[in-house]
This record gives sequence, structure tokens and C-alpha cells, in this order.
Amino acid sequence: MNLHVSKNKDELSNYAANSISQYIHEVLKKKDRFTIALSGGSTPEKLYSLLAEKEYSTKIDWAKIHFFWGDERFVPFTDKRNNAAMAFTTLLNHVPVRKENIHIMRTDISPEESAVAYEKILHDYFDRKKHSFDLVLLGLGDNAHTLSLFPGYDIIHEKKKWVKSFYLKEQQMHRISLTVPVVNNASRIIFLISGKDKAASLYNVLYAQHDPDLYPAQIIQPFSGELYWFTDEAAAADVRQ
Repeated sequence: MNLHVSKNKDELSNYAANSISQYIHEVLKKKDRFTIALSGGSTPEKLYSLLAEKEYSTKIDWAKIHFFWGDERFVPFTDKRNNAAMAFTTLLNHVPVRKENIHIMRTDISPEESAVAYEKILHDYFDRKKHSFDLVLLGLGDNAHTLSLFPGYDIIHEKKKWVKSFYLKEQQMHRISLTVPVVNNASRIIFLISGKDKAASLYNVLYAQHDPDLYPAQIIQPFSGELYWFTDEAAAADVRQ
């Protein structure tokens, strides 16, 4: 298991920032672009802010980075719950990225239309390629969800479509999410997890009987890529190292 446990969230964020910047540098020695799917949630905010700081930002060739999102709440870009808006606030507004390399999940059209449009973008990028994304960043909910793969929803078992929309009853909103076929074909996947409220969830994803309907993050198993778990001590309290 590729598991790294940091002392706290700050140390975790620094470790992730260093690891990711090094990985980008390695990939861009071989390719002319680097594709990344960003995560929403509270844990990545510190990471994104660090990547925007000089210590890390100067190590990255931002013009060659192509940004995507793993999932999105179907709320306007001006809503603080919008995952893309958070990434702009903490990172993208502060580094020299190319506008044409940023691909948000649209929330100004219907959820179904947005999912279809996003899937077309992904096929334009990744069809006939060995892998999809160079890197997918994922979080983990206290109910073991990741992306918008929530316990008990059919989207967990999607086999063909790369992007789907659905109505999440618990939150009374539509969500748009990447699905297993495109995520598990990534070159590298990193879970970024912090906080004692995630400890039970992480333990169950790693050690409980395989049941993605109950623990959706168990379905994330790269076909031929690498899977990493970056956590802090609080989140890894129940994990055997």
C-alpha cells in the first residue's frame, strides 16, 4: 500500500504539494502537457494555496497544465459550494495558467447537458491514449464517498459513461461526476485525507469487506496506474502501517 502519514494537515499539505510538483516535473520531461482532475472539499484548499505560493509555483510550468474536476455541485460558479470556484480562489487566479486549459463542469446548462458536454471534452483529450489523466486528486467523505459516488447510488457501478449527473436526495441538489471507467484509467490517483472524522471511513475503505455500495471509495482501483493515500495522523488513527 502506498500510504504516507503526516503529523497534521499542514504537514500533509506540504508533503502533497512537494510530491505533486515533482511528479508534474517528471511527466513534463516526457510529454508536452500534464492533465489533472482537481478535488473539491475542505482538505485540498490548503494544498491549492501552497501550490500558488512561490516555493512551489516557480517549480511548475503552468502553461502546460490542463485542469479538470472530479465532480461538481450543480450550483452557480458564484456559489461558495462550487468546487471550481474554490480552486480559482485558492490557486488558478494566482498562477499563470492558460484559460483554454481550464475545463470546468458547467452549471449554466442542465445537469444532463453538462455531463454530456464534459464527457465530449474528455474523449477529445484521452481517446486512443493508454491512460486518461496524469493525476486525479480525490478526497474521502465520512460516509466513504469519493467524487460524487455516494453510498447506494447507481453511478458507483457505471461501466460505460465517463461523466454522469444525478440527483442527490440527501443534499437536495444535482451533482455531476466523473465515473470509474475514466478515473481508474488514470496514471496516478492520490487520496488526500485529513481529520479524525475520516478515520472510520478510511479504515473501512481499506480493510472492510469489499462493498462499494456501502463504501464507494473501494471502487477506485487503477487499471494500470498508481494509487496513493496521503493522510494525517488523525485520519490514519485506525490504519495498520
